[in-house]
Amino acid sequence: MKIDTELVLKHIKDAKNGKQISFNFLLDQFWGSVYYFLLKKTENDNDAEDIAIQTFSKAFEKIESFNEDYQFKTWLIAISKNVFIDFLRKKKTSISVATTNEKNEEVFYVIDDSPSPEDKIITEQNLAKLLRDIKQLKPKYQEVINLRYFQELSYKEIATQINEPMNNVKVKLLRAKKLLAEIIKNTP
Repeated sequence: MKIDTELVLKHIKDAKNGKQISFNFLLDQFWGSVYYFLLKKTENDNDAEDIAIQTFSKAFEKIESFNEDYQFKTWLIAISKNVFIDFLRKKKTSISVATTNEKNEEVFYVIDDSPSPEDKIITEQNLAKLLRDIKQLKPKYQEVINLRYFQELSYKEIATQINEPMNNVKVKLLRAKKLLAEIIKNTP
C-alpha cells in the first residue's frame, strides 16, 4: 500500500494542532506497520498490541517534536523499538520463581517497583472515588473504560459492541485513560 506523503504531512500538522481526526488518520495509516514490526519482535499478539498502543500514545504526546524532514513511519518504528526495550527490561526484572510451598509465602510479599497507571489507580483510589472520577468523563469515554476494564472485553469485542473500527476503540481508550489520569491528578 502506497502512502500519500502530502496527506500524511497535512495530518501531522493538524495533529500538532490537536485535531483528533488527524490522530485517528495517523493511527489507521501506520498501525499495521508498527504492530507487525512488534509482532515479529515479540511473537505474541497481546504484547505486540500493548506495545503498539504505548508507541502511538508516546508518539501522539510528543508529536510536536516530530521533524517533517524525516519519515513518520521511521519515527514511529524508532519509538516502538524504545518501548519494546523498556518492555524487555520490565520482563527481565519481573520475578520468575518456581513456587514451591516454601517460596509461595515470599512471592506474595514482593514489591513491584514500577506499577502501571492502572495499578496506581486501583491501589491509591477507592472504588467509589474512581467511579466518581470516571463519571466526569464524556459518555463515549466512560463506555470504553467500562467495557475494557470492568467488563474485560477485548478491543475486538468493544469494536463490535459500539460499532466502530478497532483502531478508533484504541484511540478512544488511550484518550479516556489520559483524561481520567488528569481528573484523578487534579481532584483531592
